[in-house]
Amino acid sequence: MLTRHRILVSAFSLLPLFAESSPKFNAIQKKWWAIQPVVAVAPPAVDPAGQKWVRNEIDHFIYDKLKAKNLTPAPLASRDIFLRRVTLDLTGLPPTPEEAQAFLNDTKPGAEERLVDRLLANPRYGERWGRHWLDVVRYADSDGFKQDDTRPNMWRYRDWVIQSWNEDKPFNRFIKEQIAADELYPGDRKALPGLGYLRLFEDEFNQANIHLRRQELLNDVTDNTAFAFMGVTLGCARCHDHKFDPLLHKDYYRMQAFFANMKIDDESTTATPQQIAEYQAQMAKYQAAAKPVLDKLEAFLAAPRAAYRKEYTERFPPEVQTVLGKPAQQRDPLDWQIYHKAITQVDVTDADVISKRGNAATKAKYKALLAELDAFKPLLPKPLPTVQIMRDQAATSPATYILKAGSLYSPLDEVAPGGLSILDPAPATIQPLPELNSSGRRAALANILADAKNPLTTRVIVNRIWQYHFGKGLAGTPNDFGLMGERPSHRELLDWLTATFTGTDGWSIKTLHKRIVLSATYRQASDYRDDAAAIDSENKLLWRYPRRRLESEAIRDSMLAVSGLLDRTIGGPGVFPKVPEGTEIQEGRHWRKSTGDADEYRASVYIFARRLVRYPMLQSFDTPLAIESCGRRQETVTADQALELMNGEASANFARALAKRVANDSGQSPTGLVERAFRLTLGRAPSAPELARSQAFLAKQAKLGPAALDDLCLALLSSSEFLYID
Repeated sequence: MLTRHRILVSAFSLLPLFAESSPKFNAIQKKWWAIQPVVAVAPPAVDPAGQKWVRNEIDHFIYDKLKAKNLTPAPLASRDIFLRRVTLDLTGLPPTPEEAQAFLNDTKPGAEERLVDRLLANPRYGERWGRHWLDVVRYADSDGFKQDDTRPNMWRYRDWVIQSWNEDKPFNRFIKEQIAADELYPGDRKALPGLGYLRLFEDEFNQANIHLRRQELLNDVTDNTAFAFMGVTLGCARCHDHKFDPLLHKDYYRMQAFFANMKIDDESTTATPQQIAEYQAQMAKYQAAAKPVLDKLEAFLAAPRAAYRKEYTERFPPEVQTVLGKPAQQRDPLDWQIYHKAITQVDVTDADVISKRGNAATKAKYKALLAELDAFKPLLPKPLPTVQIMRDQAATSPATYILKAGSLYSPLDEVAPGGLSILDPAPATIQPLPELNSSGRRAALANILADAKNPLTTRVIVNRIWQYHFGKGLAGTPNDFGLMGERPSHRELLDWLTATFTGTDGWSIKTLHKRIVLSATYRQASDYRDDAAAIDSENKLLWRYPRRRLESEAIRDSMLAVSGLLDRTIGGPGVFPKVPEGTEIQEGRHWRKSTGDADEYRASVYIFARRLVRYPMLQSFDTPLAIESCGRRQETVTADQALELMNGEASANFARALAKRVANDSGQSPTGLVERAFRLTLGRAPSAPELARSQAFLAKQAKLGPAALDDLCLALLSSSEFLYID
């Protein structure tokens, strides 16, 4: 069948590119709100009552909509509630008692702005907001599918994301580094890990049908790029024109053509040229010294390697075997794509060859030769830091064809790289980069996506930032700005924020944060009002602040922080906290045994992200599986959440540590213990009834055993007030 596919592809290569034709869209399609140019309309004027309430331009838009519905905004929340809200929002951790006291004592003008600046400068900011982006790009440390094998250096992309948010990297640059760092910024080793975005697809690495594997990879990257950066369901056009949105069947493959030349690169390094030279020099010394043993090893392994390669080559379909057997100079661009994906299954490590195909005598001989090499280990250089990325295989790309019904075996017309036809029907302008051995296609796409005039990319990221502050975006479907998605509740505000973001604010995410959290809209109390709910039951007009539950990572990290256990180390390979017996993750191939504090108390963003199953506590509280882009997490209420908090070993451990901290800080006075526990967890003193009930609880529990304070702390950590942003 794939031979027929090659014949069809060859025949269609003689046809003119389908992308040259100009599509026709009707008047209604051309009015699609999300593709209209972003226009920063002036904030509406407000009446005298509104003037007393508004704090910045955001509030003008919100107040105007409220007034039109005869609604009034909620009163401002108290300073202590605002402190806790904005601290949890920006860092994922509650304020410490010392931080709370410092803010409440700061009564000079500008105190709130100084607080926000301090929070945005906190390294925890990048961890929290980087985690939001990792949801969008379906970050994981493993392949997926049945094997779900580990990607040992994928974490460098995660760390790059966190660092980018902490540095307030302009978002247009953030886009470009993920799509085309190697083409746009060659030699910038700090930008290179950004290309890990293109490596986040699911991958069945041992699949025999290499042509299908390649197509699935391209589909995955195309779908997610449309979701993450453009907020459109372009994947619905894989088989036919989109049923609802003006997205054409050919648009899917025009977009896919930008990625058609990519190959997996898990060997690139972020080391400096000097570090590389030093590594190579030291490796040469090692090889010279160990040459007698290495030569014996090579001679010994020649036959097992050849046998392994022959056996595993024969697993492939004939057309793949043909590609592997071709002389290099006879391979065309598509051949090279197939070769790069197949060769890793036949050229494996020597250890794998011996392990899978060696008999007892062979394994013993191999072990003996390795023992001889051990004498030269001190000469080995320290490994260079490597990244897992995608880059072009050459300056020339394989052709891309529209696939009838999305079938690999039914190619139609050839297409050139291009964006959405309704925005620009012409093929993209591509500048080949032969000096970089790259096609320049991804650089063209990066520039399209990062263009300030792009109405989708710019609106989508502003809407995402708004959503993570209020629980819902101005457009409620962040990955779908199409006709079946929710239209924005405040279109003019979204456009004003977008134009300001890409204009005077220079694509600064932190400046956008400040505009939002310093607004009166954000400062509102969260109290429910029957009269307002009768008019706007979903609070779309924001007549109050929408109370919402923390995400799973923030819940766990907040528990760690208040208990004094949080390890604030930044970055590095994923960690493996202990998992309960009987859960889907078991110690072994999929989950390493915990090494103690280094694994147990790191921030949750650093927990190893197994694609198909997550750390149980995070999974209970709706951490998504990294199968596809998650623009907005589900917020479920399930029995296992309560059980995780009440009976989970992790929660109990955090509660014990918190109780110990409370006792050390407060002595043995029941009143002092309760007050300190409340201040550490909830950021306030207990009310008189709470104090009385807590003291009675301690007295009752003390009769049952020595862990009364542990139980009180666990109750506070499990309380709605601790788990929610008010």
